[in-house]
Amino acid sequence: MTMYLLLITLLAIVIVILGVAWWKWHAFISLTVASLFLAIMSGLSMDKIVTAYETGVGAVLGHLVGILALGTILGKMMSESGAGNQVANFFIRVFGEKRLPWAMLLSGFIIGIPVFFDVGIVMLLPLVITIYKSTKKSILLIGLPVIAGLSIVHGLVPPHPGAMTAIGIYNADIGKVLIYSLIIGLPAAIIAGPLFAKWVSKRVVPEGEPELLSENVAPDKLPSTGISFFVILLPVVLMVMAVIAPFLPIPAGLMKFVTFIGNSVIALLISCFAAFFFLGYRQGMNKKVINKLAHECLLPVASIILIIGAGGGFKQILIESGVGTSIAEMAQHLSLSPLVLAFLVAGLIRIATGSATVALTTAAGIVSPIIEHMSGVNLELLVIATGAGSLMFSHVNDAGFWMVKEYLGLSVKETFKTWTVLETMLSFIAFGTVLLVDIFF
Repeated sequence: MTMYLLLITLLAIVIVILGVAWWKWHAFISLTVASLFLAIMSGLSMDKIVTAYETGVGAVLGHLVGILALGTILGKMMSESGAGNQVANFFIRVFGEKRLPWAMLLSGFIIGIPVFFDVGIVMLLPLVITIYKSTKKSILLIGLPVIAGLSIVHGLVPPHPGAMTAIGIYNADIGKVLIYSLIIGLPAAIIAGPLFAKWVSKRVVPEGEPELLSENVAPDKLPSTGISFFVILLPVVLMVMAVIAPFLPIPAGLMKFVTFIGNSVIALLISCFAAFFFLGYRQGMNKKVINKLAHECLLPVASIILIIGAGGGFKQILIESGVGTSIAEMAQHLSLSPLVLAFLVAGLIRIATGSATVALTTAAGIVSPIIEHMSGVNLELLVIATGAGSLMFSHVNDAGFWMVKEYLGLSVKETFKTWTVLETMLSFIAFGTVLLVDIFF
């Protein structure tokens, strides 16, 4: 049964790829057809298919719609006001064009710590596009290091939900996990980020152009560099405040307020209003112009929302059909060290379901009972090994795959060659480093 489920899952993925690349279907249609094929072939009852699909769509879009919309408006205001150019020129001036990939990696790594991966993508990729247009360098050379920084902290570093859940399940020390994850995550991000970007940008030349914000023409009057940084960093600051608030001696009422404004949607909403004032009204835009910009930038986002929603539906069908459970049970019977087992189980579930968080938390739940009666297991490294596995081989059932594809203007084939390889490199390099650290500590 396990082999049959794996085979039809593989065929469903092939349908998605052929649908987009060969039959020229919209990715939304390809993903929906593949979901129906998988559901029917796995024996999911007819009354559950649509419900499962809708649940998956709702689960992913319930979290993402507001972030995508507000983040795109914020990016549009940064772009049209020239604030994006100001930030881009600051990076170019301070780091120089040759060191830009390293600056981008650092931006992704630092900003990725307090924010979710998808929020970081929505916030930073418009800036990447602005720098790409200013320097005329390959968008892969500038964009992939940002993505590597965002992805590695999402998979390994607390307080991201996957890592926090695994810490609770394994009963690991959060402080040690944080230190280990930063030590292990940075080398992986460097190799899969700037170094891989330099190599792959010479071999993959994107056929398309990024659609979002591509029509930007910088105005004559630019906002100051300070204001430009204030607007782009405001949501990050608000989210960081929400993360550290529980550790500060502040009244309960103030705690609730800080947590509220630090929610990703609320933080981006506040930042949009800051952008309307500082980058709009103060730069001479009237209400009609700002409203027009908001309408314009949301049109291309509709396609991304549809694709991501369909990806969520596909993921839920995978879960409901029992593919993830079958893989987990198969891996559990292997006699392997806990670190290797956790890495493999998380990796297989990630490939099957497309969610790093689902892979991390499910794998931790499977491995936890196995290690209960074992001595000498480094629980903190076990958390990171599980997180490393959860990053492996992102493909068409992962919302991140489609976000990167659409924002960078890549084809499905180009996204496999860049994003999928980058994620797999992050996974295996981090795991290799875990094994090395385990020898000495």
